Amino acid sequence: MTVRTRFAPSPTGFMHIGNLRTGLYTYLYARKHNGTFILRIEDTDQERKVEGAVEAIYRTLKIAGMSYDEGPDKDGGYGPYVQTERMGLYKEYAEKLVELGGAYYCFCDKERLQSIVDDNGLHTYDKHCRNIPLEEAKARVAAGEPYVIRQKVPEGVVSSYTDLVFGEISVASEDIEDGVLLKSDGLPTYNFANVVDDHLMGITHVMRGIEYLSSTPKYNLIYDAFGWERPTYIHLTTIMKDAQRKLSKRYGDANFEDFVAKGYLPEAIVNYIALLGWCPKSNQEKMTIDEMVEQFDVDGLSKSPAIFDEAKMRWLNGEYLKAMTPEEFYTVSLPYIMKSKAGGKFNDYEISRLMQTRVDVLSDIPDKIDFLVDFDEYDINMYVHQKMKVDFNVAKQALKVAFDAMSNLDDWTEDALKECMKSSAEAGGMKGGQVMFSVRVALTGQPSTPGGAVEMAVVLGKEESMRRLAFSIDYLNREAQ
Repeated sequence: MTVRTRFAPSPTGFMHIGNLRTGLYTYLYARKHNGTFILRIEDTDQERKVEGAVEAIYRTLKIAGMSYDEGPDKDGGYGPYVQTERMGLYKEYAEKLVELGGAYYCFCDKERLQSIVDDNGLHTYDKHCRNIPLEEAKARVAAGEPYVIRQKVPEGVVSSYTDLVFGEISVASEDIEDGVLLKSDGLPTYNFANVVDDHLMGITHVMRGIEYLSSTPKYNLIYDAFGWERPTYIHLTTIMKDAQRKLSKRYGDANFEDFVAKGYLPEAIVNYIALLGWCPKSNQEKMTIDEMVEQFDVDGLSKSPAIFDEAKMRWLNGEYLKAMTPEEFYTVSLPYIMKSKAGGKFNDYEISRLMQTRVDVLSDIPDKIDFLVDFDEYDINMYVHQKMKVDFNVAKQALKVAFDAMSNLDDWTEDALKECMKSSAEAGGMKGGQVMFSVRVALTGQPSTPGGAVEMAVVLGKEESMRRLAFSIDYLNREAQ
């Protein structure tokens, strides 16, 4: 048997983390078993459709590295892959199910349905039209009477199936309502279209959220009534914001593109999402998508809800950033450097080198480098450092010897600057730390920075560094009187 899985998002919003995780596991399972991964757009709910959401689905899958084998733009012989392009099929199969005895025409109007209340105060259909003779029902349909088609749930049976994560699930038929399959406007309900499409597309394994665990027996009765083979089910636990709340936009960023915009790398997001409900046997945390495919196993899927921990994702993202080459990091960090006050004013490549091991998320960069521009006014008391035995007089002497030595330096590199400051300290009878500290404050107006005096000088360049040293020397002479 060739494994055929499908990811079937609805374009009623942008790609939520939970939805993307379902797609990812579906993708990993197909690739693990050399199967086919299918994209299907379930857009029958036109009232809730969000403009741009379909494009976001394609864009997200591409950025996330989840290439599909069949889909709206890749017909593998099972299309169309967009539900609104398959509308004729659902009425045809609903009517066929009526003929097979698995469904029936219902003519109850809205007022009657609203008046039906069970012992718990719930509106539950009372099967009023269930036993109308088929020929009579067809005649009423032909006469133009409004109708829906409802599932005819067998009486006195127990519908059971085995989920690969949660084991055997059983529901008695008396607990299953005769739900609507085809609405009065001719559109299918989500669940009926889902069953028809999965069968016609040859889907062998269905992965979806745990909220469908107890309703799946109802869908299986539709498979049985048609005489179709049921797929294998794999239900996935909920992703929680914390112990009480589901992950939701209401509580913060919850969709893939939100996190990309915040400066997370797509591969780090995908890696973290993979670990929300799945643990590889190797306990490996940082993985490429190919490594995930190699290690993916249903046995590693959890039965307990996963807690979304953005701090953990930040850490993982930082590990990805640190593993990049300087050139790769420069490419991804430059847009964020340019969003800062310092972008384009100094040596952007050296700024990126400075930031690579000092940020976990790219959007942290602007706040960390704005100080490079906010320089001209600073507190003179920053020059006082008791542990290093630096005061105003020591700082003035340190800056003078550093200025004299650095002004004659042609090789403006970290190694040359480090040697220059060390030599100038020795020549002035001072400790290297005293000179380094004083120069850093003079160049940045900050007592602590993401890099030391040498790194700051490289970022600023010789001309700007010498200007700031001269400014700071004059500032100290004026303020420390």
